[in-house]
Amino acid sequence: MLLPRRYPALWSVFALLGAWCASTLASPADDAAAVARSEAASCPADDSGLKLPPGFCATSFADGIGHARHLAVAANGAVYVNTWSGRYYGNDTPHARGFLVALQDSTGAGRADLIQPFGETAQSGGAGGTGIGLYRGALFAEINDRIVHYALPAGSLVPRGPAVPVVTGLPLGGDHPMHPFTMDVATATNACQAQNRSLKSPGLEPCTDTETRGGIWRYDASKANQAFSPSVRLFVTQHGRDRLHANWPDLYQPEEEATQPAETLLRLRQGGDYGWPECYYDAVQGKLVLAPEYGGDGGRKVGPCATKTAPVAAFPAHWAPNAMALYEQRQFTTHYRHGVVIAFHGSRDRAPYPQGGYNVVFQALAGDHASGRCEIFADGFAGAIRSPGQAEHRPSGLAVAPDGSLFVSDDVRGRIYRIVYWGRSGHGRWRAGVHALSKRVGSRRRCQRR
Repeated sequence: MLLPRRYPALWSVFALLGAWCASTLASPADDAAAVARSEAASCPADDSGLKLPPGFCATSFADGIGHARHLAVAANGAVYVNTWSGRYYGNDTPHARGFLVALQDSTGAGRADLIQPFGETAQSGGAGGTGIGLYRGALFAEINDRIVHYALPAGSLVPRGPAVPVVTGLPLGGDHPMHPFTMDVATATNACQAQNRSLKSPGLEPCTDTETRGGIWRYDASKANQAFSPSVRLFVTQHGRDRLHANWPDLYQPEEEATQPAETLLRLRQGGDYGWPECYYDAVQGKLVLAPEYGGDGGRKVGPCATKTAPVAAFPAHWAPNAMALYEQRQFTTHYRHGVVIAFHGSRDRAPYPQGGYNVVFQALAGDHASGRCEIFADGFAGAIRSPGQAEHRPSGLAVAPDGSLFVSDDVRGRIYRIVYWGRSGHGRWRAGVHALSKRVGSRRRCQRR
């Protein structure tokens, strides 16, 4: 259960999720400086359709680049996106270009005028991927069953050499074949049942999935051709499980299919055990309880879950948190320098309630703990209908640029959004100083549980 410290270099690349320590709060003068800077700026035409807090605006940085998953931003402002294909998108025909895409705004207009796909294509056997990251002059990306890196020469937007495998042999079967390496390796099953997603099928003991899935593995970013090792089993769950009522109708009411369990935000710690698959986080009771596959009785029994590590924060069931970023830049006001932004891909199984998520949320932190309730920071991605099949756009990836802008990817139509703070209110008036900034903090829309 221990995460070894043999490879410190990759810890900063492949486990960015763990960087949730509190940043130092800036003084009130920083807010005044932010307002002063904004008065010299102008907001680009907001063509995004997003709903944002006063003082923020968004533009479509790029459109139609493929099923855009995670993204990363280089020191020079270049944006790199990993796109995906396959059954998650109805097996539509992949484009003929490379699944990796480099984008740059060379004119300062707030939109990418340079868009260059590269890397493997469908014709070369690629299917794209989710994970992507930048580290020491190289781009790391997930492609099929491996993570590779490309050297990025100075002054070049795209790599000039071939991909070099860093990790190979990652599992591709089961419900979730993606490997978003700034988070966790997605599990192959819902709750490690003997018969996945089947009526009253018990959980396997021991759970063989934990040998290769549902955890964090660390590799040396400076070494090539490392094999995937199942020996390290530190794991963390972000997406909560589903099918509590469907598989265990004697224990759960139909509405609990929609409202349980919570989605969670976890603080990774060496030796941490967060409970999957034996436990889930009960959204009503606010605690880990025993899953029915392992002897649970509908939420009353705790059993071994009493010794597991509880989440930092919890969110409504099935919202599907796909990406997270710690905001440490100074473009946004100080309120946002004390927490994380989370992209919620959106639910598919909250009936009879309306589907939820399809937004970007801000969660303030105090050290390693949540500070207050979450706030809906950006909404309106889905359009008129919030459902997987009819949503116009679905947030999937997040990245904070060196200038403090926030980039959000959409994996339906391949849009990349750029969100900036520019200091005007939602009605076009300038902010009235630091006092007005602080007063508005309490009026932002909050995450709600149904």
